[in-house]
Amino acid sequence: MELRQLRYVVAVAEHRHFRRAAQALGMTQPSLSRQVGAVERELGAALFERTARGVVPTAAGAVYVVHARRVLEQVEAGATEARRAARGQAGSLRLGFVGEALIELLPSLLARFRSAHPGVVLECRELSTAQSGAALLAGDIDLAITRGAPTGEGAERLTAVPVAGDHLIAVCHRGHPFAGQPAISPEQLRGQSLIAAPAADEPAATRVLAALVKAAGGITHARDVHTVIGLAACGIGVGLVPSSVRRLGRPETVMVEVDPPLRLPDLTMSFRGADISPALGAFLDVTRAHCPGTGKRLARVMPRRHQKAG
Repeated sequence: MELRQLRYVVAVAEHRHFRRAAQALGMTQPSLSRQVGAVERELGAALFERTARGVVPTAAGAVYVVHARRVLEQVEAGATEARRAARGQAGSLRLGFVGEALIELLPSLLARFRSAHPGVVLECRELSTAQSGAALLAGDIDLAITRGAPTGEGAERLTAVPVAGDHLIAVCHRGHPFAGQPAISPEQLRGQSLIAAPAADEPAATRVLAALVKAAGGITHARDVHTVIGLAACGIGVGLVPSSVRRLGRPETVMVEVDPPLRLPDLTMSFRGADISPALGAFLDVTRAHCPGTGKRLARVMPRRHQKAG
């Protein structure tokens, strides 16, 4: 039995007349009668009682029409969802990100994406740079935002685009000698008790800190930038944090520039270039529009079929 035959039966039931149903379907009455008769023979039951004024569903016909409508509605719903998924308006997107991406980049970017694509289910997981790279290569996530591009075996299969630059600044208690200075030099950090994050599983950022840590008067490894600021507020030492952390300051702390700047690896957006899903393509389109300077980079690496016209 074919879907078109279900439509024929439903049309006859709705119009209660073969001729009117045939006209609505754009076919001849004899053809419609033959198709409905074929369904009745396959079922072994009459679906309609023919009268001089039209047709009336039999008991079997009334039951069959209910199920036929249900099947047709499900098929149409499936087709609608499939079209929405193909346009990036449905489906899911699995995102892995380092915690620092939540300071400036992700809040506005995710809000904009959710507004434009409310039907896409977002699954977000905070992961280290190393964990995100591994999860992306294993197919466990679709997109990663990391401190620097993922490295290691298989990383050549990934497309990585910088989305935000950053540099180190110092955070100290407001009673610390650094608090009254507009900027300090890297040399002034020598011998200081330093507080640093991320931990050793972020090798790219750790390399930037290595020289300072080696010359420090002591080092406290914090889990994240919030802990760094909290410890600095307690007077434990001088914290080293990305410049984007400025907005997270506390009344007890002061943020101080380090001059010359010590640049951190960029926040980088990575994905498997060979298998971009429509939902991921939609997210990249939103990123292109949202992140100044990133749009042209993404346009160069995104497959043409995933780029919106204009």
